[in-house]
Amino acid sequence: MISGQFASRITLVREKVPSFEEYPFSLPFVRGLETLDLHEKITILVGENGSGKSTLLEAIAVALGFNPEGGSKNFQFATRPSHSNLSDYLRIAKGYKKPKDGFFLRAESFFNVATEIERLDEGPGGPPVIGAYGGRSLHEQSHGESFLSLLMNRFRGDGLYILDEPEAALSPQRQLAALARMHQLARAGSQFIVATHSPILMACPDALLYACTSSGPERIKYSDTEHYQVMRDFLVDPSRMLKALLDES
Repeated sequence: MISGQFASRITLVREKVPSFEEYPFSLPFVRGLETLDLHEKITILVGENGSGKSTLLEAIAVALGFNPEGGSKNFQFATRPSHSNLSDYLRIAKGYKKPKDGFFLRAESFFNVATEIERLDEGPGGPPVIGAYGGRSLHEQSHGESFLSLLMNRFRGDGLYILDEPEAALSPQRQLAALARMHQLARAGSQFIVATHSPILMACPDALLYACTSSGPERIKYSDTEHYQVMRDFLVDPSRMLKALLDES
């Protein structure tokens, strides 16, 4: 049966991998990857720094035709080539529907996207690109404001959105706003693939969570994630945890 979701499964074509001793295939998570089944609404990858979740997310985005540094599929700029070749070894199962919108958000290179928007608007012809982002220069807003402006204005719906650590610039209050917007868009037919450390974003309804382990992706309940457990324990009794962390005696 052909899936109706935009992307339904990611497969690492392992027989074509030149060597699992070379980066990025040497990353434990990538080494253990075979298939990753995507939720029709929201798939969230969680894992420690260096686990490989962002590397996989970047490869998925590139395999789907997005610019490695982020943006929509119309963005073709390159500041500094740094992405891996993992995308060349991924097979993505797609549904019969094509997204009407799409965006790859990389927290670490969003400055470059904002700069490219201004460069495009300096050229002749057509309506200003910044109009789709709320009409105000993203460089004239705080990092967090520009992220939220992207979510609220540029994400039009019925799209495929790939977000790499979108919480990086967001306060807890604005992470809640981002969660609400993601939920709204997902219910209206959009699909998200997200890598995050945020226990707030992980709590998004309808989300399917995967832990990035050395055995590959493993489904995990929200309450079983280390992120949730550490944050819960700290907030319940910060004094006890601080004493354990800082007591040198």
